[in-house]
Amino acid sequence: MPTLKEPVDVMTTQEAASYLGVSVSSVQKLVESGVLSAWRTQGGHRRIPREALLAYKGGLEPAGAQRAARSRLIVVEDDPMLRAVYAARIAQWELPLDLTICRSGYDGLIEIGVNAPDILLLDISMRGIDGYEIMETVLARPALRHVHIAIVTGLEREELDSRGGIPPGVAFFQKPLPLEQLRGFVTACCMHKQRAQA
Repeated sequence: MPTLKEPVDVMTTQEAASYLGVSVSSVQKLVESGVLSAWRTQGGHRRIPREALLAYKGGLEPAGAQRAARSRLIVVEDDPMLRAVYAARIAQWELPLDLTICRSGYDGLIEIGVNAPDILLLDISMRGIDGYEIMETVLARPALRHVHIAIVTGLEREELDSRGGIPPGVAFFQKPLPLEQLRGFVTACCMHKQRAQA
């Protein structure tokens, strides 16, 4: 299950039902019909961004604020096939995003330095500067404290432990790409920025 930064609050289906004053099955129907954004954990449990619930309760379309603040997403991935998948699928999500895809850790660091992202998706295993080094660099910079980071890797958690593990506040996703989980994570991050700037 991804570990999210504290500001990006999420609720279980039960918590969402209690918050909205409806049944769990009603929440499930809202999710299945696309009215509420959600994603599933690796254990199969739904997670719903708090911002999506606030928007729904206020009678707003969660993903409809085209004039709202846009989030900047940087994906760092050295596999050309996966870069193409990211580009195609993220475009389909229709989120208020500006996407940049970098083909190497070196390119990623330069891009982060020039245009700091709001969201960062990192492949870990890359030649030269890898995703772990990028993550450590970003986490060490106070000016980048706002960046939501997700590791996307084929490595097991145990293998990452040998390099110091997954820092608190960094999400972990296992390859093959769990696109619906990633969509939920990115959606929550976008809504967090919109709410912060509302």
